[in-house]
Amino acid sequence: MLAGGLGTRLSEETAQRPKPMVEIGGHPMLWHILRSYAAFDVRHFVLALGYKAEVIKEYFANYHRLRSDFTVDVHTGAITPRGGPDDRWVVDLVDTGLLTNTGGRLKRLARWLPDEEFCLTYGDGVANVDLRALIDFHRSHGRLGSVTAVRPPARFGALELDGPCVRSFTEKSQTNEGWINGGFMILNRRVIDRIEGDDTSLEHDVLESVAAEGELMAYQHVGFWQPMDTLRDLRSLQALWDSGSAPWLP
Repeated sequence: MLAGGLGTRLSEETAQRPKPMVEIGGHPMLWHILRSYAAFDVRHFVLALGYKAEVIKEYFANYHRLRSDFTVDVHTGAITPRGGPDDRWVVDLVDTGLLTNTGGRLKRLARWLPDEEFCLTYGDGVANVDLRALIDFHRSHGRLGSVTAVRPPARFGALELDGPCVRSFTEKSQTNEGWINGGFMILNRRVIDRIEGDDTSLEHDVLESVAAEGELMAYQHVGFWQPMDTLRDLRSLQALWDSGSAPWLP
């Protein structure tokens, strides 16, 4: 997971913590994304850290202790856990530099990644993507990569006009035209060989050339997808959580 960016468009929340640690329902975005993967039995994660990496490291270093009951022997200082979270994850935390570009971050993860193919996403968006179907799709075509294509959420309601008269008013959840990369990618390890160094952009310098060669396929997802780019996005996601129907959770 790429989790090292500066998050400048959400600076109200990211002055003291990295964007993936901004909370929805009392849990950081990272937690929501990892839960989505774990629902499809993907439980080993490699995080490319950068901006305020120590915040994410401290979160996972204390994850078990802060979610468990435990007994403290105040004489010896010994701590005995009593139960614990049921999140059976293994998380590799790799500092990939403060200003490293997305391709450079991925290249710095090379020795941590599987030999053939791996899932990759960003630390700032949630979706109800069927990850098993995505993996099966990727393996069916045998190309270098697969991206999840989504329709971006509409920023404004739609008006249908008849002259000056409003015929309909609709709050659309998604636009009706165009597809964008929603993250939730699967890449063959050979893609890493195309990354020159820290300044390489995964999207512009690598995936564009892979696509030009016919080696990048799109898995079209028409369900829920929402990035967390702005305070408006954050409030929208929080409202869904508060309603008790967060569609990205298993």
